[in-house]
Amino acid sequence: MSGAALGLEIVFVFFLALFLLHRYGDFKKQHRLVIIGTLLAWYLCFLIVFILPLDVSTTIYNRCKHAAANSSPPENSNITGLYATANPVPSQHPCFKPWSYIPDGIMPIFWRVVYWTSQFLTWILLPFMQSYARSGGFSITGKIKTALIENAIYYGTYLLIFGAFLIYVAVNPHLHLEWNQLQTIGIAAANTWGLFLLVLLLGYGLVEIPRSYWNGAKRGYLLMKTYFKAAKLMTEKADAEENLEDAMEEVRKVNESIKYNHPLRKCVDTILKKCPTEYQEKMGRNMDDYEDFDEKHNIYPSEKSLVKLHKQVIYSVQRHRRTQVQWQILLEQAFYLEDVAKNETSATRQFVHTFQSPEPENRFIQYFYNPTFEWYWECLLRPWFYKILAVVLSIFSVIVVWSECTFFSTTPVLSLFAVFIQLAEKTYNYIYIEIACFLSIFFLSICVYSTVFRIRVFNYYYLASHHQTDAYSLLFSGMLFCRLTPPLCLNFLGLTHMDSSISHKNTQPTAYTSIMGSMKVLSFIADGFYIYYPMLVVILCIATYFSLGTRCLNLLGFQQFMGDDDMTSDLVNEGKELIRKEKRKRQRQEEGENRRREWKERYGHNREDSTRNRNIHTDPKESNFSDVNTNRSAFRYTRATNRTERDRIELLQDAEPLDFNAETFTDDPLESESGRYQPGGRYLSMSRSDIFNDV
Repeated sequence: MSGAALGLEIVFVFFLALFLLHRYGDFKKQHRLVIIGTLLAWYLCFLIVFILPLDVSTTIYNRCKHAAANSSPPENSNITGLYATANPVPSQHPCFKPWSYIPDGIMPIFWRVVYWTSQFLTWILLPFMQSYARSGGFSITGKIKTALIENAIYYGTYLLIFGAFLIYVAVNPHLHLEWNQLQTIGIAAANTWGLFLLVLLLGYGLVEIPRSYWNGAKRGYLLMKTYFKAAKLMTEKADAEENLEDAMEEVRKVNESIKYNHPLRKCVDTILKKCPTEYQEKMGRNMDDYEDFDEKHNIYPSEKSLVKLHKQVIYSVQRHRRTQVQWQILLEQAFYLEDVAKNETSATRQFVHTFQSPEPENRFIQYFYNPTFEWYWECLLRPWFYKILAVVLSIFSVIVVWSECTFFSTTPVLSLFAVFIQLAEKTYNYIYIEIACFLSIFFLSICVYSTVFRIRVFNYYYLASHHQTDAYSLLFSGMLFCRLTPPLCLNFLGLTHMDSSISHKNTQPTAYTSIMGSMKVLSFIADGFYIYYPMLVVILCIATYFSLGTRCLNLLGFQQFMGDDDMTSDLVNEGKELIRKEKRKRQRQEEGENRRREWKERYGHNREDSTRNRNIHTDPKESNFSDVNTNRSAFRYTRATNRTERDRIELLQDAEPLDFNAETFTDDPLESESGRYQPGGRYLSMSRSDIFNDV
């Protein structure tokens, strides 16, 4: 079992990162390099979080083994008995190997590969891939050139910071420049920047996560917030449609001006491929016009302007698709919350849905998650479960805040994380140590990573689920994870006093700390910034609790959900009306589908029977040409005189039901000019797009 735990966690974390990336990214449409780079960044960061508890338990065992070896009697047999009497080896808690023990030499190599790979991703590769993916170039060379130009300032800033640290070490006469010290300077600079972001995100997550579950138990609050989101999303949706229309208009002008034999025609074709299908069908490829581009002295766009247009089209199409999908998801959520509000007063205790899910559910889920169980869970159990979970998470948040403010105190030990680990270390309960470490670092990671998934920087960085996250946001999230995870782990080791620079004990460090190096080269960071800066988490938690950031954004004109604001009430009412319109529209669609289904069931069997009888009683070999003409003329005469028979034939052709809400209604659709009968049973005046238009 020595390496089995490490191998199982490596495999489990890989599939966890793959699952999350599949939820937010799109494997079919996005570039493979973007998918691989983001997956590798997420995988390495999650791996550090899951493997660090194993490193802690292995380090505690090594400390016990080292202490037992130092306390063993010397080899001289004459003083063996005296030494054993004066220094008895504690036999109450023997140093047995933990079930997840990792042999010596494996963890240092493992941490070195994981850490430096993640640093290479976050500081070099992922920023370059960001600019490359967002570039509108038409060739690989053009995209690389654009990416290098955009990252020149980015890399120059980091080189300037590293140069400042380098000058500080060179000027200090007590320090000598060596490779290990240069490595420590680089690690210190990266961790300082990561710790700065870590405290900001941690202070938000410690308050917002418990509060979100507490508010999740309030059905009225969730429904009002959903209405508020609907109003804001409709505004964003209209803005996205307008931007897409503007971009498509520019593409149409370029498509008409640049002819088939123009040198830039390939660039125009590349832009057209990125447009939605309906716009491609409208604009076409302009291949029917064989007019030479040099016959008229027209002003043609340059390649640089086409690159800019290409970038605009990619962004507009992605944003339009994302808002459309999010609108449908928000509608389903609003409909479901309204169903919960209606079913709370149900006497039958059977959960009834207004709209059934279009996707068939699994039989296993249908058997256990039946309407009765769903009613008890949604209307009774779920609110209480969310409240209990919110209380538990709040207790964890209080423990984290207290430990962040007192972890530097070693005598007495005030950090609760350190108290729990030291108590378990005395009894050598490795399972408890690993569970406690995993729960602690997992909660810290959830508070930080969930904030990364929630924050939104206008429309440039936004992680949207259901495969709607663009390449730029995916790569940016990978960069944030790689920058936040190493200082997060160092902060956790400091809270548990497993870092010798915090505990001030001459004990064996963890393998992770040995790779990160000692901060004594930069004492003002190790003894100042790393100790006192995490205390700011208290101020950030207070600001988050009183929603100071939300109120500031509201004052700046960015509408946020606030219960005591007039603008919030207006947007809630607007969103409620939008949801009501969408519900009426969907109800009309379902009614139309039900009518078509009923007509097929009523007249479908008659058509099959009539067709079968016609095939049985008619023998084409015995009929002649005159009989056929006679039957045709009789049938034509019958259609002209018998209107009831014509209506029956009309229904047998599976014609669509009439729209009784239409403004005009023709008494005889077959004879009217606007309602000519089409093959396949459709009317020109009743297309699918006109029947279900919203009022």
